[in-house]
Amino acid sequence: MTNLLEIKNLSIAFDDNQVVNDISFNVKQGEILGIVGESGSGKSSIALSILQLLPYPKASHPSGSIKLEQKEIIGLSEDKLCKIRGVKASMIFQEPLSSLNPLHTIGKQIGEVLKIHTDLDKEQIRTKVIELLDLVQIPNGLEKYHAYPHELSGGQRQRVIIAIALANNPKLLIADEPTTALDVTVQKEILDLLKNLQQRLNMTIIFISHDLSVIKYLTDKTIVMKDGIIVEQGNTTKIFKNPEHKYTQNLIASQSKKTENKISNNSILKVKNLTVKYPIKKSIFGKVNSYFTAVNNVSFSVKKGEILGIVGESGSGKTTIGNAITRLLSYDGEVIFDDVNITKLPSKNLRKYRKDIQIIFQDPYNSLNPRFTVKDIIGEGLDIHYPHFSKQEKTNLIIKTMKETGLNIDFLNRYPNEFSGGQRQRIAIARAIILKPRLIILDEPTSALDITIQSQIIELLQSLQKKHNLSYIFISHDIKLIKEISNSLLVLKQGKIIEFGQSDKIFNSPEKNYTNTLVKSSFLT
Repeated sequence: MTNLLEIKNLSIAFDDNQVVNDISFNVKQGEILGIVGESGSGKSSIALSILQLLPYPKASHPSGSIKLEQKEIIGLSEDKLCKIRGVKASMIFQEPLSSLNPLHTIGKQIGEVLKIHTDLDKEQIRTKVIELLDLVQIPNGLEKYHAYPHELSGGQRQRVIIAIALANNPKLLIADEPTTALDVTVQKEILDLLKNLQQRLNMTIIFISHDLSVIKYLTDKTIVMKDGIIVEQGNTTKIFKNPEHKYTQNLIASQSKKTENKISNNSILKVKNLTVKYPIKKSIFGKVNSYFTAVNNVSFSVKKGEILGIVGESGSGKTTIGNAITRLLSYDGEVIFDDVNITKLPSKNLRKYRKDIQIIFQDPYNSLNPRFTVKDIIGEGLDIHYPHFSKQEKTNLIIKTMKETGLNIDFLNRYPNEFSGGQRQRIAIARAIILKPRLIILDEPTSALDITIQSQIIELLQSLQKKHNLSYIFISHDIKLIKEISNSLLVLKQGKIIEFGQSDKIFNSPEKNYTNTLVKSSFLT
């Protein structure tokens, strides 16, 4: 096979900051290349360079060459680049909703690419668009032709983006984290679709991801990047079986290990017949006529010292259960914490239990007050639950908690926007831990983090659990992670329990087809 793409000694800089340094690699016709690395390693900058989509002249190439079909890309005029983009090479971005125009129908947006690059008339474009919708396996193509982006699911929107990218039969498809925001079952569908299309169209794919299992599943060859350089490249199977570089070894090894936590026979939490409904239709007089049932008659328990994993697709009710337990929304049923039914407790009496049950959210940036310093954020709960503490006592406890969660005490007077995602999540953990809770609900606490940072946060949570004998409810769509850390497992679908029991037993021998599908979609088998 000949090389479709040749990159030689490429460097990328933004003003005076060089982010990619002297990298070289080739991609053969019909090959799937994976590029993996942490945020800031230069993966996306390389992808954007291939189509010259970086913000030039702020961005520049101090050195190097990018050749597509033996023709140099760097330095081409905009007119010539427009004949390459979407024709010879196309790109799929991470978040499909932000890539689609909410004011235009799906048919118009796919057809626009054909209108620009072909001589097809209106009716021919319409026919071609419906063929493309069928190619990317979107059912009822004629119906979806007239749909708007918000009327489609996340997986369907990503299929539309793929249809746009494939409209002019490009030889090279660049996919930048195209499945990161999708549920595991939808993710596998998209990956299988790309595999099928690649074989069917003899297309070359560059697939960028921080998910090692996805890279291992999909690609023929892998490039591992760190700090703007390639630390290792070669056959994917060989790299995963025998990584040579220390960084690659650490990446592959950075998977959570289940700790031996001390689990009591006594339950710290019992949830009985939990039902949560949201009003969706009201009469002209304000009376609710119909409801959407987000959680339907769910019952489970959590033992002292246990980690309960809750998994399921988006919309299954995972987060709703967490919010109901903490009384952040109303519900029917009972929540019994440490043998006390907190369902009907008045706010004054509930305050004590709010200290004992803490919640850590998915996006630490949005869950931290941007106007508060780290000291204010971590110490905010002390003002409510320990008002008798002196100012010095509070400061000492804040510093002690920061050290315990791996935060530098020099951060005390800094603001959330000054930190990385991992550091912000440590601040959120410190804010919860300082109140000495007994149960912590973790709602997708690592989904926005790179794999190595995710591993560090999980290790921190495990060490804190062991030290303080905490109980966790760990909500996630990352089934591989849940498998590694949980003692028991709750599988949800459309607000109902599919399976509940010992984690190892369910993963090794799932009783329900849905659970089996989730496990297989996560590349655990």
